[in-house]
Amino acid sequence: MEHVTPIYILSGFLGSGKTTLLSRLIASFKQLGLRPAIVMNEIGEVNIEGLAADEAVPTAEMLSGCICCTIRSDLSSEIALLIQRERPDVIVIEATGIANPMEILDATAEASLYMRIDVKKLITVVDAAYLLHLNIEQKGKTYRLMQEQIRAASALVLNKMDLVEDRDRETIRELVKRWNPHASIVPSVRCDLNVEDLLQSDPGDRNEHSIVHHREAGDAHEHRDKNKQANSHEHDHSHSHEHDHNHDHDQTHDHGSHDHVMSYTYYFSHPVNSVEFERLIAGLPRDVYRAKGILTFSDTNSRFLFQYAFRESDFMKITPQGQVPDVVVFIGEHFQKSLLREQLEQLEGKTSRA
Repeated sequence: MEHVTPIYILSGFLGSGKTTLLSRLIASFKQLGLRPAIVMNEIGEVNIEGLAADEAVPTAEMLSGCICCTIRSDLSSEIALLIQRERPDVIVIEATGIANPMEILDATAEASLYMRIDVKKLITVVDAAYLLHLNIEQKGKTYRLMQEQIRAASALVLNKMDLVEDRDRETIRELVKRWNPHASIVPSVRCDLNVEDLLQSDPGDRNEHSIVHHREAGDAHEHRDKNKQANSHEHDHSHSHEHDHNHDHDQTHDHGSHDHVMSYTYYFSHPVNSVEFERLIAGLPRDVYRAKGILTFSDTNSRFLFQYAFRESDFMKITPQGQVPDVVVFIGEHFQKSLLREQLEQLEGKTSRA
């Protein structure tokens, strides 16, 4: 039986406080009795933060490049090796400060085609004082990158709020809320916050987004109790997740309290008709701008690698090595998960077409 490994992605510009938050997350997971692991990305040849990290926590270092560009192809293998060697209960990916989070989601989606992982949250740490400063001129590469990092998040940590004047606090909150009305917002100083609240939905129960998996009900039994702790937000909040597992046993694995997601993964339980699948893809909303997957069609004898971008789709015959599930991953900008899930379930014949 396979264990689905939850993954959290930390984003945020250089100096925002990501590593401080990483330390707090790791400490919180360990207090729950979980075994965490880290994927740490740095642009330089030496990961200074890694040198100071807890040696008891398995860490994969990706140096001399950014996950979202020069070394993104390595991310899948690093995650796979971590899972194979260490069998962690949860993985945290800390991206370099210049990374575009949508590209990181794309790279992680690539990994989810070949291994059972579940991206629970993309958390962006925002240097509130610095963003206020940049917002005066509203231009420059850094400003645009911070905007992208905020827009892609399922949770936002407004850090360094002690450096923001009282009169400006609502301004900065409204700014990030305008860029991303779906994400929960947690103000902090030195990322001193309630980790449980951060990993669940926000206090107002506004929303969350995640890569959402349909998976077989029989996950590794020895991991089940730990996963209930690592994914405690699945039970009371639903990332749009209504915790009903739906794979071979008609159970759906949903996560969150909001219906709009950045990335959504669906595991098929059996082959589907190729014409109907292509019709579904042709009708995708414009908010979905990337998709990929591995599929078996009921009307062909081959398996296919599926790619979708810029309203164009491509299918290539493949012969996967080992046991590779039929799965498809959709990436976009806060698109409606429930509608897409319903269409996929109809495709599989799991729900009525009435």
